[in-house]
Amino acid sequence: MLTRIFDLHYHQLSNYPKDDALTDKIDGKWVPISTQSMITQAEELASGLIELGLKAGDKVGIIANNRSEWLITDLAILIAGMINVPIYPTITEEDYEYILNNAEVKICFVSDKDLFKKVSSVQPKVPSLERLYSYNNVNSCDRWTAVKELGKGKNIEKIKEIKSSVKEDDLATLIYTSGTTGRPKGVMLTHKNLVSNSLASRKRLPLESDSKSLSFLPLCHVYERMISYLYFYTGTSIYYAESLETIGDNLREVQPDVFTAVPRLLEKVYDKIVAKGTELTGIKKALFFWALSLGQKYELNGANGAFYEFQLKLANKIIFNKWREALGGNAKAVASGAAALQPRLARVFLAAQIPIMEGYGLTETSPVLAVNEEANDGVRIGTCGRPLENVEIKIADDGEILAKGPNVMMGYYKNEEATKEVFTADGWFKTGDLGTMVEGQYLKITGRKKEIFKTSGGKYVAPQLLENKMKESGFIEQIMVIGESEKHPAAIIQPSFDFLKEWCKRKDIPYTSDGEMIKMERIHNRLMKEVNIYNENFAQFEQVKKIILAPTVWGIDSGEMTPTMKIKRRVLMENFKDEIENCYRGQ
Repeated sequence: MLTRIFDLHYHQLSNYPKDDALTDKIDGKWVPISTQSMITQAEELASGLIELGLKAGDKVGIIANNRSEWLITDLAILIAGMINVPIYPTITEEDYEYILNNAEVKICFVSDKDLFKKVSSVQPKVPSLERLYSYNNVNSCDRWTAVKELGKGKNIEKIKEIKSSVKEDDLATLIYTSGTTGRPKGVMLTHKNLVSNSLASRKRLPLESDSKSLSFLPLCHVYERMISYLYFYTGTSIYYAESLETIGDNLREVQPDVFTAVPRLLEKVYDKIVAKGTELTGIKKALFFWALSLGQKYELNGANGAFYEFQLKLANKIIFNKWREALGGNAKAVASGAAALQPRLARVFLAAQIPIMEGYGLTETSPVLAVNEEANDGVRIGTCGRPLENVEIKIADDGEILAKGPNVMMGYYKNEEATKEVFTADGWFKTGDLGTMVEGQYLKITGRKKEIFKTSGGKYVAPQLLENKMKESGFIEQIMVIGESEKHPAAIIQPSFDFLKEWCKRKDIPYTSDGEMIKMERIHNRLMKEVNIYNENFAQFEQVKKIILAPTVWGIDSGEMTPTMKIKRRVLMENFKDEIENCYRGQ
């Protein structure tokens, strides 16, 4: 029986031992680690943690980029009966201090000198934090290998004893939500939560023991982590992208069968493809946009008829094959999560034989609740597919999605009040999202309960629906719709500056800087015209009447985006409070 997370790793060793269980690119070369080496290193590290005086139930932090050491450390923590506290590398020192104190982390592993500097600066304010170790060579910080050396050949029987004592309902990890509002909350997930979700998700992903994956979504996020556990179970090799900037190159090098993505990333891939298409000339350009137009009309199961399918076959042969090559040429599944995917993107990618599988879940549900699958008539564009077999979903009277299942968290760490708030009296988890069931079985997300606002006219507006639609515009990179208690909705827009540059070039408008260009009345009016085109899809009371243009690109490091590339509404409202005030009350 596979009931504890580490059972999945040992399952791989027994059934699908790999030479390349984990692979990093180091100094320009892909360097693999075998299943046996991964487990041996983890057992040595676990022994080292015990030698340092840590006990079962103690908290160990990991603050690092995606790399083999991350999952080796994770495995070590789990087989030592300890609790992994993964923390985003991009958060503020204030948040580090809060999380490390709240979780009472005793030892923390960091990836490099920058993170060591950030964490060591708050260490004096964290009484529980005894030692820091780094994966890279960092002055005045011991390397993680020192802990492995400390544990070599020791505690063999003790680790066996601890492993056998770990139960499926034991706490395995504390994951602090990146949160778009308020203090991060520590989500308590058990071995059972994560193992049950991995095994249930297995049925939706076409994975074999010779499959390869490319990993680039943050491992500190539960989505990539759960998928990694699934990879261990199926014998899928994991390759780590060097960075977000190198994903294109890494995809072509690794040629993965599967990878995970967030909608924002897929939007960027699509925008790059379209941008390249606009650079073409003559017949090549005409064919490109003919294929694109065809893809945008895609319907499942040949619903467009035989002539459309004939044209699509041709488009796949001469145009879309290049798209597939750009993603490595081998993708059998691209699992998209963390936010709603624009239906037009799903259509185009599916038409191009790139199997985008949109899913839905939360950190609190380990994370997957529902996901599309190619088999069993399992895809409906614009939905998140059917719920997993061991998950129950129902829609509350107010439209909120409620969930039950073995993947639902224990609760929030040291926060009984917040835990009570998210569960109904009869034990259903309240997701905070609004949705509906299409055809009685496919889950469709319609908005975020907390984000819905009421205008001064008493009408309710779901901003996510408008935002998703308007991001179809080439001009709009990011958008946040606002309007709580106001006469009408407005929007803060971060333009796609690359697209804007190209447009200015075509219109013979000299481009000075991003900040200067958005002040131009002509550009403001052009963006407003674009918004009005998409406004036609919505009722009068929902339509965006005014816009505010952002002068800079919103990012994770600059604080406007979460690590899964969702906008932080509270931050943006604060950053643009003067502009918002002027928008509604200015002359």
